Amino acid sequence: MTPALIYIHGFLSSPLSTKAQQLGEFVAAKYPSIEYIVPGLANNPGEACRQVDQLVQDCLQRGFKPLGLVGSSLGGFLATVMAERYDLSAVLINPAVAPHNLAEHFIGTHHNPYTAVDFSLTQADIDALRDMAVVPQARRYWLMVQEADEVLDYRQAVNLYRGSKMTVEAEGDHSFQGFDRHLAAVVNFLQLA
Repeated sequence: MTPALIYIHGFLSSPLSTKAQQLGEFVAAKYPSIEYIVPGLANNPGEACRQVDQLVQDCLQRGFKPLGLVGSSLGGFLATVMAERYDLSAVLINPAVAPHNLAEHFIGTHHNPYTAVDFSLTQADIDALRDMAVVPQARRYWLMVQEADEVLDYRQAVNLYRGSKMTVEAEGDHSFQGFDRHLAAVVNFLQLA
C-alpha cells in the first residue's frame, strides 16, 4: 500500500506557502514513497471543503493507506472536518476552531496574495463554515500552536483539542515559526513511515 499525505492550506494561502513547501521538500527527500498532495483550494470555504472532501474520497478509493492530513489555520479546521468524516489522523497548525465566529472580520472583499485573485465572502460563506463544525475526537490529532499567534487565540484550540497530543510554544506567530523542526515527527505521528 502507498501512504499519502494531504496538506491543507489556510485562508488567503496556497500550495506555495512556506509550510507546504517545507513539508513537501522533506517528504520528497526522506520518504519518496509517500504521495504528497497539496491542492490549490478555492477561496470560498464551502467550495474548499467540497474540494478537500473529493480529494480525500479519491485517495481512499485509489487505495492510499495510511492517509494523513496536515492543516494550517482554516486548513486545520478543514482537516478536522475530514478527519472526523473519514476516521483519519491530522496534524493541526494554529488551526481555526470556530471560523464562523470571526464573520465580521471576513465578510467582504479580499485579495489572495499567492494567487492574485480578488474575491468576496458573504454571510452564506460564514454560515457554511458554521454548518461544517464537528466535535473532534482527541486521539486523532496533534495540535501545534504558538502563543503569540497574531490572528487566532491559541487558547481556543488548546481547549477544543484537549486530550490530544499538543505542542504549545511560547512566542512565535500565526505562521508557526520553526515548523521545519517538526517535519520528521509529523510523518511519524501520522504513521506514514
